[in-house]
Amino acid sequence: MLKSKTFVKKTRSGGIMKIVREHYLRDDIWCGSEVCTECKQEETVLQKDACIESNLCSFPHYLLPDTNIVLSQIDILEDPLIKNVIILQTVLQEVRHRSAPIYKRLKDILHDKEKHFYTFTNEHHRETYIEREQGESANDRNDRAIRISTKWYSDHLNNTPTDKRLKVVLLTNDRGNKEKAEESGLLTYRCEEYVKSLIANPELVDRLALTNDDKNEITSSKVLFPEHLPLSRIQSGIKSGTFQQGTFRASRDNYLEATVFVHGEGDDSTEVLIQGLQNLNRAVHQDLVAVEILPLNQWVAPSSVVLQDEGPKEDDVTEEEEAELKSGPSGAASRKPTGRVVGIIKRNWRPFCGMLFLSQIKEATRHLFTPADRRIPRIRIETRQAATLAGQRIMVAIDGWPKHSRYPNGHFVRSLGSAGDKETETEVLLLEHDVPHQDFSQAVLSFLPKMPWNITEEDMAVREDLRNLTVCSVDPPGCTDIDDALHCRDLPNGNQEVGVHIADVSHFIRPGNAMDLEAANRGTTVYLTGRRIDMVPELLSSNLCSLRSSVERLAFSCIWEINDKAEIVKTRFTKSVINSKASLTYAEAQMRIDDANMNDDTTKSLRGLNRLAKILKKRRIEKGALTLSSPEVRFHIDSETHDPIDLQTKELKETNSMVEEFMLLANISVAQKIYDEFSECALLRKHPAPPPSNYDILNKAAKSKDMVIHTDSAKALADSLDAAQVDGFPYFNTLLRILATRCMMQAVYFCSGMDSDFHHYGLASPIYTHFTSPIRRYSDIIVHRLLAVAIGADSTYPDLMDKHKQSALCNNLNYRHKMAQYAQRASVAYHTQLFFKSRGILNEEGFILFVRKNAIIVLIPKFGLEGTVFFENKDKPSPKLIFNEEAPSLTVEGHSFNMFDKVKVTISLDASNVQHQKIRMSLVEPVISGVSVAPSEPEPEVKRAKLDR
Repeated sequence: MLKSKTFVKKTRSGGIMKIVREHYLRDDIWCGSEVCTECKQEETVLQKDACIESNLCSFPHYLLPDTNIVLSQIDILEDPLIKNVIILQTVLQEVRHRSAPIYKRLKDILHDKEKHFYTFTNEHHRETYIEREQGESANDRNDRAIRISTKWYSDHLNNTPTDKRLKVVLLTNDRGNKEKAEESGLLTYRCEEYVKSLIANPELVDRLALTNDDKNEITSSKVLFPEHLPLSRIQSGIKSGTFQQGTFRASRDNYLEATVFVHGEGDDSTEVLIQGLQNLNRAVHQDLVAVEILPLNQWVAPSSVVLQDEGPKEDDVTEEEEAELKSGPSGAASRKPTGRVVGIIKRNWRPFCGMLFLSQIKEATRHLFTPADRRIPRIRIETRQAATLAGQRIMVAIDGWPKHSRYPNGHFVRSLGSAGDKETETEVLLLEHDVPHQDFSQAVLSFLPKMPWNITEEDMAVREDLRNLTVCSVDPPGCTDIDDALHCRDLPNGNQEVGVHIADVSHFIRPGNAMDLEAANRGTTVYLTGRRIDMVPELLSSNLCSLRSSVERLAFSCIWEINDKAEIVKTRFTKSVINSKASLTYAEAQMRIDDANMNDDTTKSLRGLNRLAKILKKRRIEKGALTLSSPEVRFHIDSETHDPIDLQTKELKETNSMVEEFMLLANISVAQKIYDEFSECALLRKHPAPPPSNYDILNKAAKSKDMVIHTDSAKALADSLDAAQVDGFPYFNTLLRILATRCMMQAVYFCSGMDSDFHHYGLASPIYTHFTSPIRRYSDIIVHRLLAVAIGADSTYPDLMDKHKQSALCNNLNYRHKMAQYAQRASVAYHTQLFFKSRGILNEEGFILFVRKNAIIVLIPKFGLEGTVFFENKDKPSPKLIFNEEAPSLTVEGHSFNMFDKVKVTISLDASNVQHQKIRMSLVEPVISGVSVAPSEPEPEVKRAKLDR
């Protein structure tokens, strides 16, 4: 049966175009039920014995939720108890349009055979398709379609002689839809009614998202926040320029402050400062919001106060909270564009990890949930299992934030395990940083090569045989995913041949298959302390793609002819087969280079590489490449307990620099090649130059030592940093470079056809990409595919040449890369806590890295550790503090603290807050009158200066 609609459309040229849309209807679409004898179906999903113990439904039944139930109660639908559910095509399409994350979660449920969820294509069934009536809204039409399909299912299953007791239950929270369904004789319940009737799992009630009625019940009558403007007014305000739209970014250090990043044309973007709870107006970190810029005389400077929400509080915004912000820097030069949130364009909520803060009221069911991420506000939830959840890490979702409530309302999602347990804390870390870490699915694993795997004659026919070359790899200790290997040999003409050989991952991962899609989503391998979350299955990452020694491996090689001055004479790229002669650590390679008694081919190759690398690095630095510093630490892990037993900063050797130089050279060479061939769709990487304001803190630090740092170019900055030396203070230059690192922008992937600025500021290179790590970076797989097409070694495919799809891919890769970095830092912080938990109290020397209004931030070089020493104590009179923003300096009881001053602190673990355990730092030297000195033994009851990691 064919339905068609015809309408006319005016074209850009002024002509008229007739458009006919055809809609095919069928009567052979299966119902999916085991009890059905009418549908000639090859397989069924919905079970015959569909029994869930319920006080309302004592008979077998299928559930049919409407769109809003799926959108608001997805946590309920995901529970293992809920099975045999019919998802209509109407509902699936609406969910896809309204929420991509929930649509993905729903698709995952539909693919889970244990759940018995069935998609019924009601929009193409002859008896369930309906057309929109005149004057009927799209929403009302869809509600009617859902009721028609529910009626069809009920009648269809009742015609089955096998079991007339089987019912279909429509779940809807829409009052009008429910009334109309009941008038039609349909069995229908509100989601809350149905869930509360379930006997088998009464705890499921906790996972119910609050309805609007529930939200009103648990808020006060006092209005605490301004009303959010409707979307229509926001859109007109943005169009007229009255409002700006941007991403809301809450502060980690001050819960009363946030910035809104407003995107402009090209690189023209601004940050709007938001201060005070009323101006923050219920926005949550990462929401897309509309802001109104305040008049110039109301602009303020960012607060210098470190301020945490001490909660729980009554539903009120206290004067004390707002007063904390009043005493920030007042100089006109310090003021930033300041605004207030007037409305929410798009919520970006997700389930949050954290712990329950139990109510002091006996037998209370409403409690405050404290998220692990300090940028997220506390969330009020209702649960009857608070005693069980106490001490557990749990997940909670936000349902809404009424204007009468100090905190948003939400519901319990699931428990993750006991707080402090290593596996639980790692799970929290991965979830909070949105790191995909589930096991690879069977669909992904099905695309792995069958074992045993060998290089075939067909492979050898299309590759260059480089197995005779003295190739070796140099990596950190314990590395099993070896992406790269190198060789260097003398040529008859006096020049040298240098090769960078990279694992040919793209040979195993073909475009568009399940393994490719999974790798594209993951974006990067994530390295935690003692654990690795692979981007590709281990068979590839640690075996078939890993360039281990003494085995033949497929590679993509970049080979140069280089003269004695390290100038490139010739470059070529080839698919190859190699056989690495040695898998070395940086230390092992360095010992070979330094040992005059070793003269084997591998050692000679390493010495040649090292000599050329030094010349390359010198030339790169002369062109303006930056040599910055960032304290990195390495843990020594106990083989049995897997706890850290030692912690030290990483020591870099010449061989680290050697490998880095040739990886950089390969990346630059490949970047130029793929851009020359594909100017519109090359995947490149750029590092934007920081805006001048980013260097303010660096300039102040240098000025305090009567130095000037020139920042008008990367070359000027590099030269200034090289010249910045203080007699008797050798660590000064390192501190300055650490500070310079904090001034830098984030390097990002981009598509060449969507941008005009290719420059990499930090490397002083006009063009750059990532080619050298395809085992752990998906960007490199795309670059391999582009290069393979460029040299005729592989064929192209549509998405590879689509600049818009490449740009969207780059956005995901940038996000995943950033989250992986944050997850890695969080893992280091957690293991640092474990280390100090076993070590007790330590006294160490450090340097002041930053000065705040009420604190100093101290770097401990020995451990690469940063901590905050506070000079305020809520239980005792605070010492007299004078903050000089310009210096910057903080005077405490007459003693002045300046950037880079040496101090001595005591370090210990503060475990008084199970969720936010932190390294505690207290001042030992200099001794200041009125400021307590750290005790020699722990005194948990005494509040001291703390580090918030």
